[in-house]
Amino acid sequence: MNEQADGPIGAVVALVRSTFLVNAVYEASAREFGLTQQQGQLLCVLMAQSYGMGELGAVLGLAKSSLTGLVDRSERNGLVERSPDPHDSRAVRVGLTRRGAKLADEFYARTCRRVDELMAGFAPEERDALAGLLGRVVADNQVPMVFVER
Repeated sequence: MNEQADGPIGAVVALVRSTFLVNAVYEASAREFGLTQQQGQLLCVLMAQSYGMGELGAVLGLAKSSLTGLVDRSERNGLVERSPDPHDSRAVRVGLTRRGAKLADEFYARTCRRVDELMAGFAPEERDALAGLLGRVVADNQVPMVFVER
C-alpha cells in the first residue's frame, strides 16, 4: 500500500485516481492538437484498422447518436472518412485519412511520452511489475484496444 495524506491508499483508490490522472494527460494532449478527448480516442482506435460503426461504438463505449456526431465532426475536419463495407452493402467503415493518420501518429507519440513521464521515478523492474499487473486487469476485463504497443 502507498500512503496518502489521510492514510494508506488501496488498489481500488489507486486505480481510480490513476484513471483521473491519465485522463487529464490525455485531455491535455488532445487540446494541444485542437481535438476533443473523444476525437483523440477515435484517432487512436483507428490507427490499427478501420471499423464499422457498430464495432466502433462498442470499442469507444458510445451510443449510436454520439458516435455519429463524433464521426461527422471528425470527417468534416478531414481526419476520418467513411467507405463502403466490402462485406455488407448497407454498412460503412470508418478509417483515417492521410491527414488523420499523421495527426494520430503525432498525438499518440506525444500522449505516450506524457504518460511515460508519470512513471519517471520508477525503476525498470517497477515498470515491468506495473505493466504486468495492469495488463492482467485489462486482459481479464477484455478492455478494447485503444492504444497499441509500438
